[in-house]
Amino acid sequence: MTDEITTYDIAAIRAQFPALAAGTAHFDGPGGSQTPLPVIEAVTNALAQPLSNRGDGTPGERNADTIVVEARQAMGDLLGADPSGIVFGRSATQLAYDFSRTLAKTWSPGDEVVVTRLDHDSNIRPWIQAAAQAGATVRWADFDPATGELTPDDIRAVLSDRTRLVAVTAASNLIGTRPAIAEISRLVHQTGALLYVDGVHYTAHTLVDIEQLGADFFSCSPYKFLGPHLGVLAARPALLETLHPDKLLPSTNAVPERFELGTLPYEFLAGTRAAVDFLAGLGPNTAGSRRERLASAFAAIEEHEDTLRTQIEKGLSAFEQITIHSRAAERTPTLLLTIDGHSTTDAYRHLAQRGVHAPSGSFYAIEASRRLGLGDTGGLRVGLAPYNDAEDVERLLAGLSDFLRS
Repeated sequence: MTDEITTYDIAAIRAQFPALAAGTAHFDGPGGSQTPLPVIEAVTNALAQPLSNRGDGTPGERNADTIVVEARQAMGDLLGADPSGIVFGRSATQLAYDFSRTLAKTWSPGDEVVVTRLDHDSNIRPWIQAAAQAGATVRWADFDPATGELTPDDIRAVLSDRTRLVAVTAASNLIGTRPAIAEISRLVHQTGALLYVDGVHYTAHTLVDIEQLGADFFSCSPYKFLGPHLGVLAARPALLETLHPDKLLPSTNAVPERFELGTLPYEFLAGTRAAVDFLAGLGPNTAGSRRERLASAFAAIEEHEDTLRTQIEKGLSAFEQITIHSRAAERTPTLLLTIDGHSTTDAYRHLAQRGVHAPSGSFYAIEASRRLGLGDTGGLRVGLAPYNDAEDVERLLAGLSDFLRS
């Protein structure tokens, strides 16, 4: 890459992550990223100040309200979304279940819901179960295990005038495939259906623009992009106004609060805002709006991660026993590996003993793992994050070489 020293100072970035001082080379980012100091401090500071339920009468109430407003604005900037359509929840899985139950109230027997074999189970099972309750039919969109590609034609093949919702990932957490969501959106909307996009893995690596993607609902998890454990969903406020979730009688009916059941974790919302601000500071643009700075930062992050991914793939090419199942033309820097004659669980443990964390499994993408012919076992997943560096990669490759010799 060009001019990395001035545009992406990896040493300075790594210095902001206390967990890295333990010496582990983390390739477990797809399962959850490490946390930078500004996020840790934001969580701590929120808890150290007066904090109450939202309101305007006391300092604690005002602090809580400010935290929520700032977190919605930050996530709106990150996703290219209206802050008034940002819903917070415990996790992306919980939000999928909540919205599947709410949307299923509008379905009838004979209606159809589309899910894909590529997705994390949190964007499959809630829809299957909600469809069963409504008497709706589930249709499956397949992907090509040889290429890892899920194409718009794969979605087109299962659409009909009875389709009510399509649930699809923006990026596979198992093999990194990034389907053409904008084109899929056009097909889905031509049928009059809604599009629910799982952006949990995608948001960690690419600047999101939900309007450009054409997503009616877009979910993500801040703990995948340097923030706290939380779930976020973005949708148009006008669409949210048409939906009526089950809720407590005295709780507000205002959007988006009507979807946020119970008191929000204010300290985690403060951490989420800090994570977005931290990301915005990773690029060369330091003077624009937060959205402009995020665009600059994600361009730098993508360039950095792609450079490391190339380094990994070049190194892996020397190992004949290793098969890389991440092959799509458009994909995140996430590689799923299997090793001829060896268990990837054994490889994971071998690497862990050498301070390299690359976990083994199917990572809840069980349908994708089965479609790849890997059963429920999956493989060794190597995922990059903004704090990985070339030395991490060399340690990974050396560890794998040592494992194969052993």
